[in-house]
Amino acid sequence: MIPFDWQEPASLEAAIALLAEGDDSVRAFSGGTALMLMMKAGVFAPSCLVSLAKIGPHHSEIALTADGALRIGAMASLSQLEQARAVAENFPVMRQALRTLSNVRVRNVARVGGALAHGDPHMDLPPLLASLGAIASVHGPSGRRDIAVEDLYKGYYETVLRRGELIESVTVPALGRARATYVKVTSRSADDWPALNLGLRLEMDDARIAGARIVVSAATEKVARLHETEKLLQGQRPADSLLIEAGDCAAREVAFLSDAHGSAAYKKELLRVHLRRAVKECAREP
Repeated sequence: MIPFDWQEPASLEAAIALLAEGDDSVRAFSGGTALMLMMKAGVFAPSCLVSLAKIGPHHSEIALTADGALRIGAMASLSQLEQARAVAENFPVMRQALRTLSNVRVRNVARVGGALAHGDPHMDLPPLLASLGAIASVHGPSGRRDIAVEDLYKGYYETVLRRGELIESVTVPALGRARATYVKVTSRSADDWPALNLGLRLEMDDARIAGARIVVSAATEKVARLHETEKLLQGQRPADSLLIEAGDCAAREVAFLSDAHGSAAYKKELLRVHLRRAVKECAREP
């Protein structure tokens, strides 16, 4: 790796100022698990890294709000999120998904904000949080703005974050009576890079689907919400014939990518199969 400068600002505002003044080779550094791999491979050569380690412990807090939503500080590690009592009691799908998100060594270091801002479609956290309707609170030189996690991404390793903007926190709405599941399909070990990620949040009313949020990634160039498939399921009973139709609709709704984890045709079939299974799981009486 080539030499680079290192800055450790004492506040989020100071970090934003350093990032806003620099060029595209000045990057924020939280856990660094993905960034360091890119630097070692020679894919990215920063002129300066702005460490977020000293911006304040409150940026790592995880807590429920008065209305039952989960607020996650962007500097919380993935292990903190996995082990948080508020997550275990109110969002068990999140805890389950985190257990196969890489390995425990990475989860101890990687941060929630970095996992979202990196823009890699193979990561588990973006589609999981997007399917739960999470909102990212972003702080930058022009102030704060809220962005739905599903809208953070515009392409492969591309986000809508502007220069100097950092994710400050993420808020996940209360599940209420809704049910959620997350599917990660890998061609190797459970914690390996996935061939398909699928997040589903389902609301049932008298054995009918009252609402659905379906999000896929890994098989696609970015996190993608399946709006047409959601409309197809709305108000219907989850019969096998409907779920076969929904799988076909989902397969048509996104463009699939071939890579080392499987061909586009293979991933398309994975989505058909696992969407049917996920809807059945969520629709089943508790």
